[in-house]
Amino acid sequence: MHALLYQTPCRASRYGRAGILPEFFWRMAWWACSQTAAALDGDWIRYKQSYISPQGRVIDTGHAGISHSEGQGIGLLLAVHNRDHAAFDNIWRWTRINLQIRDDKLAAWKWVPGDSGGNVPDKNNATDGDLFIAWALYRAGRQWQDASYLQAGTAISRDIRAKLLGQSAHGAFLLPGEQGFIKAGGVTINLSYWVFPALQDLDRLDPAPEWGNLIASGLHLLQWGRFGRWQLPADWLQLAVMPEIAPDFKPRFSYDAVRIPLYLIWAKLDNPDNLRPFNEFWGYFQFARFVPAWTALADDSVDSHDAPAGIHAVISLTRLKGAARSSQHELHLPALSPGEGYYSATLLLLAKLAAQESAAR
Repeated sequence: MHALLYQTPCRASRYGRAGILPEFFWRMAWWACSQTAAALDGDWIRYKQSYISPQGRVIDTGHAGISHSEGQGIGLLLAVHNRDHAAFDNIWRWTRINLQIRDDKLAAWKWVPGDSGGNVPDKNNATDGDLFIAWALYRAGRQWQDASYLQAGTAISRDIRAKLLGQSAHGAFLLPGEQGFIKAGGVTINLSYWVFPALQDLDRLDPAPEWGNLIASGLHLLQWGRFGRWQLPADWLQLAVMPEIAPDFKPRFSYDAVRIPLYLIWAKLDNPDNLRPFNEFWGYFQFARFVPAWTALADDSVDSHDAPAGIHAVISLTRLKGAARSSQHELHLPALSPGEGYYSATLLLLAKLAAQESAAR
């Protein structure tokens, strides 16, 4: 037993227990496999310990411990970046078994834990989750020379194109989910679902004009869909004659739209005009004791609490990229704190990844 455990911990974690190892040894094998590679980033090790089960379920600790396709996709992306093959395979296996249960290759958006092991209450998808999953599979296929990852990513990419894209007077649009977003008043969209670097890579995995059209429409909508004192995008928009704030959602720039500058920077689409609204909003509070996580676009009121560390990381990256190109400032982001909330921790790690890759692209 001990020989099996220490000779093949990655195999044990990659292919599951299969009745070979008792639970205790199986858990040890999973952590040994993914952590014995001492080169793994400390943030990633802490992230796995806090938010990823040994079975590969990414746990949203801020929402009653649910799992969702976005979290699974980001977990896959972070595992590829950290060259953690065992963690990647665990996350991908859990995602396939528990979320890829529709009659296509898209993922059900939410899994809820329960006494009987958990269930999917709603098989509708979340498009940003599908984009992250397909993107991570593309990167994994290239990094580990595994055609099965590329095939799986291509299948998801094609279903995104077939089921989630449409055309409006403002160009191509991306439905947030297959069901529930086309209404009598117009199409409801979320510009933070335009994960620009993912769209760029999916065009390499699954070449099609739709990806470039989406990038162009996303940039167009960011110019026309600006509201309030700081001319910021709303979390949720409705495509009517002109883009307007979606009536079924709070009229805010907040936890969704805060990711838009991150994706612009990551994709090297961070020209000064694209970043200006975000920097003007956050720069307004540079001498205050806090930076609000959101502002209400109808009356310009702001949150009374300081934004979490993950949003501060996006702010720091955005302000650095918005500075003069001759600036020699360096980006200093904190290490992941073990007590950080799931969303903030995830945003912090994505900001670090975006900073690294945008500098190298």
